[in-house]
Amino acid sequence: MERTSGNTSTWKTMALALMLGLAWQANAQTPKTPYPNMARLEQYPMDRNAEIALAQTAAPESISRDAEVLVLGRHGYETALKGKNGFVCVVQRSWTAGIGDPDFWNPKLRAPICINAPAARSFLPRTIKKTELVLAGRSKNEMFETIKAALDKKELPAPEAGSMCYMLSKQGYLSDRYGHWHPHLMFFTPLIEPSAWGANLSASPVLASKDTLEQLTVFLVPVGEWSDGTPDPPNSKVQH
Repeated sequence: MERTSGNTSTWKTMALALMLGLAWQANAQTPKTPYPNMARLEQYPMDRNAEIALAQTAAPESISRDAEVLVLGRHGYETALKGKNGFVCVVQRSWTAGIGDPDFWNPKLRAPICINAPAARSFLPRTIKKTELVLAGRSKNEMFETIKAALDKKELPAPEAGSMCYMLSKQGYLSDRYGHWHPHLMFFTPLIEPSAWGANLSASPVLASKDTLEQLTVFLVPVGEWSDGTPDPPNSKVQH
């Protein structure tokens, strides 16, 4: 369907399910998935230099050139490049998706994201913890139970004010169905109603979802250009 101000609720739901990695009920009810289990561990890492370069495509070069870059190591994410502007660029893997997402174990998924300083302090720890748990052999359910317990105990923080990220890479691979989708920004807040931002309303450019499992609301705003400055045509189509 066309990406216009008249986006349907179905498009919004699928866009958020793809980009935000939330535990959507529709996905949770999917009877079959092409990735029912974790693939061989060696299918998830990348060449170190290639991963650095891919992570840096998440944001414009004016931001990513001074950002810290993390890469996936044997036991979790490791610092590959030190930063000096507070941003952190990382390539997320499939297990940052929701518990019912059909791509949860997809070894092809590569989602470059560049997170600002507030999000690096308060949102990135979730990704790091999930990755450590998965690489330690924990099951999907065990991972989510551990994350929920850590949030309940305040061992993982709530999103700080101003937490956001760039996802502007056209080299990423976000799912088998959507490929790299569209460039966009995301904003993370503690649980609030999407209507507080006017999200998900007719003609609103803002999409949002409350994730009660992870105790946050994520807002998504599509933008018109990739990180390299090339346009994402406004009439490009998104199938659903």
